[in-house]
Amino acid sequence: MIHGDYSRHTGKILLAGLLSILLSGCSSLGVKPWERGTLARPEMALDSQPVASAMDDHIYFSKEASSGGRSFGGGGCGCN
Repeated sequence: MIHGDYSRHTGKILLAGLLSILLSGCSSLGVKPWERGTLARPEMALDSQPVASAMDDHIYFSKEASSGGRSFGGGGCGCN
């Protein structure tokens, strides 16, 4: 009885380890330079309303006098 429980527990641990190795096997691979052009196309963006987002970005960056992402502090004026 004890041997069966040990075997079942060991099997579950081995299965979990094998699954984690298989699922993380490709996680260290990066995007190749020749694949970046495809991923940068506007239709590849995860956005349900691309036209509205483009207008929002245009207005935001026109008012802030800045460029780039929204995750940085300050604007184009040099204030932080």
